[in-house]
Amino acid sequence: MIESRKGKITLLESLIPIIFLVALLGLNVYVFSEDATYGSNQFALLIAAAVAALIGIYKGVTEKQILGKISENIKSTGPALLILLLVGSLAGTWLISGVVPAMIYYGLQILNPTIFFVASVLISIIVSMATGSSWTTSATIGIALIGVGNGLGLNPAITAGAVLSGAYFGDKMSPLSDTTNLAPAIAGTDLNTHIKYMTITTVPTIVITLIVFLIIGFTSGASGAVEKEMVLNLIESKFNINYWLFLVPLIVIVLIVMKTPPLFALLVGTLLGAVFAIVFQQDLILNLAGGADLTPVKMYEVIMTSIVGDTTIQVERIALSSGTEIDLQGLFTQGGMSGMMNTIWLIICAMTFGGAMEAIGALKKISEFFMNLFDTVFGLFASTVATCLALNVTASDQYLSIVVSGKMFSQAYADKGLAPENLSRTLEDSATVTSVLIPWNTCGAYHSKVLLGESGNMSFLPYAIFNYLSPFVTLLVAAIGYKIRRIGEDKEHLFA
Repeated sequence: MIESRKGKITLLESLIPIIFLVALLGLNVYVFSEDATYGSNQFALLIAAAVAALIGIYKGVTEKQILGKISENIKSTGPALLILLLVGSLAGTWLISGVVPAMIYYGLQILNPTIFFVASVLISIIVSMATGSSWTTSATIGIALIGVGNGLGLNPAITAGAVLSGAYFGDKMSPLSDTTNLAPAIAGTDLNTHIKYMTITTVPTIVITLIVFLIIGFTSGASGAVEKEMVLNLIESKFNINYWLFLVPLIVIVLIVMKTPPLFALLVGTLLGAVFAIVFQQDLILNLAGGADLTPVKMYEVIMTSIVGDTTIQVERIALSSGTEIDLQGLFTQGGMSGMMNTIWLIICAMTFGGAMEAIGALKKISEFFMNLFDTVFGLFASTVATCLALNVTASDQYLSIVVSGKMFSQAYADKGLAPENLSRTLEDSATVTSVLIPWNTCGAYHSKVLLGESGNMSFLPYAIFNYLSPFVTLLVAAIGYKIRRIGEDKEHLFA
């Protein structure tokens, strides 16, 4: 907490930048709708950061301290920003190589609209458990599932919600996940105990999620029959589809399971996509090059464009017997690395705001308020959840939310006689899974862009069922006192 000539920062002073930010974001959504993420929200974050900085300077914090914390925050996102760029390049080469179209092609023949959303959750769980990363899951199988769902005539927002529900379940429960390792380390318990203890809240939550998506599937009313055949014919007319194309995503997944750094795995995936495009999609490359002959220079130009810029494979609208038309151009359009720049811009501005708030002591003050709000065991759980949510909104990063909340509450849990896995589980149930629900949080910005393309909107919010249900389940478990382990209590009886 800041000690200065003006004294400690107050709760009201800590909330002023947040109130200012929420008001500006609300105005942006009203004026620009889903286009708010194309600049107005970024500027709102910078203005709110400036408000926080002015309050900090008034309280005696130096400009150097504020800029130092902002720089530190932005620096911490370096790997994430590089991953975003590589995801863009991978999406580009996986389009022109036919990898994603092949996934859509075969997926349409296997899946049907009734079970599609449940299948999307389960497939995403498997990939996320194997890779330990919700980000990698969205960037690989998530993109393919969105394409399959579009081909079946299903709402992409629902598909994105199903993908995220499965991806974050797997991310939480995988021993390969960074957040799953971070939470117990901060709370003071071991990884195996943490994962085992999380099943108490996580398994019921994913079961409810699967039931809801099954109901949505049965009531969606989409047969997908007409769209399926037409989309299959459309894909066949543009791409050389074969099973060899699945080697590319398989190699990437194997690399990640083998704990290869994600940046290297995504780079390999991008380069393999380029090689497979040269081998299998020469007619498509010739068409995109717009020339009579496919020279090495033209081939290089098309591939490099797919990596760094916009690639559009023109397709006609599909006319249905009902007289309506469906536009599948989005399935055959990618923005490459340049398509990720708007999201990177948003993340940098969000981390600027979070750094300013942290530098002036506002984040700590808000967290202390939640920590002191209740004195009961349930109140302690509720305060942890509220703090994690508040930090996801203000700090714009799930890692900061886990670390700050974990450090702040670890002694409080010990004082209540609660085993540290209570804290580690609550951190995951609130900080990890809700980060994707905040548009300017690094996770929200990333997943909305990867799964929903150029619009990068948050229309998946109502369908990210696992993500917003998790905090409520952890609070319900705390309220009824179900299997809340005390310090010194035998672990095994909790799972008997």
